[in-house]
Amino acid sequence: MRRSAVILCTAAFSVAALPLKSQFYFYNNRYYENPLGFELGGSAGVMNSLTDLGGKKGIGKNFIKDLNWKNAKPSFSVYALAMYKYAVGVRVEGTFGKVQGADSSLKSVAASTFGRYERNLNFKSKITDVQLALEIHPLFFREYDENEAPYFSPYLVAGVGYFSFDPQAEINGQLYSLQPLRTEGQGFAEYRGRIPYKLSQINFPAGIGVRYEVNSFLNARIEIVHRILQTDYLDDVSKDYIDPALFNSYLPSNQAAIAQQLFDRQSELNGGHTTQVGSQRGNPKNNDAYFTIQVKLGITLGRLRR
Repeated sequence: MRRSAVILCTAAFSVAALPLKSQFYFYNNRYYENPLGFELGGSAGVMNSLTDLGGKKGIGKNFIKDLNWKNAKPSFSVYALAMYKYAVGVRVEGTFGKVQGADSSLKSVAASTFGRYERNLNFKSKITDVQLALEIHPLFFREYDENEAPYFSPYLVAGVGYFSFDPQAEINGQLYSLQPLRTEGQGFAEYRGRIPYKLSQINFPAGIGVRYEVNSFLNARIEIVHRILQTDYLDDVSKDYIDPALFNSYLPSNQAAIAQQLFDRQSELNGGHTTQVGSQRGNPKNNDAYFTIQVKLGITLGRLRR
């Protein structure tokens, strides 16, 4: 009877332990965790943009070839991440920063810029960005024995985001929002194809990073994420110059006066300059973009002691 009781008790404990083996796995010789882990964290770094304004010498070029690092501004974010066995994760992140650009930055190379310096436009804008992204860690697509998993994990990140912006320019120490001024005739009957752009839009983040496991509860990352935009108006510049007389027909008098000063600032450098209606103001062939480079710190949740 005692032997049967022992056998039954042993079998009962074995059956009871089965769900634990399928639900948890050992992280190291001190901790175990659920295959689905969670992480909360924040980051700090810089934000920069690629737009029609500013850049480097020569004619405007695509992507980072025309990037001016002097325009980088501080950014920060907070995020929540759900990760399955450190291989695939889904995260929600809010990022906050600023972008800016100015043709005046081209002064030292003005002779090579084909009129970009003389255009003399500038902008700055606050950015609020919320994204839902997928993280993929290729090194963790295989199983590791206890204490053998790599401390460093390169990864890819991609997803969809929603961001807000508000390009502004300054006159006599006063900042003015450019979108309501319709500087390129957006919404004017004379320019039917130019629709006023929205200040909140969808973007598509994509980037790379490296995660380092500091200890059992703390992760550090460095990450570069580029935002692909569906607009060329992050800087309020895209097409050509319009007839400034039209501002009086579509805007209140006070706004029309400001628009006439901000849509074309070439005369500030050359008082005798006359801008031809229809001459190039921006390049509509390439949409604008912005990106962040950030260092992240995250706290792992749910890891338990043995």
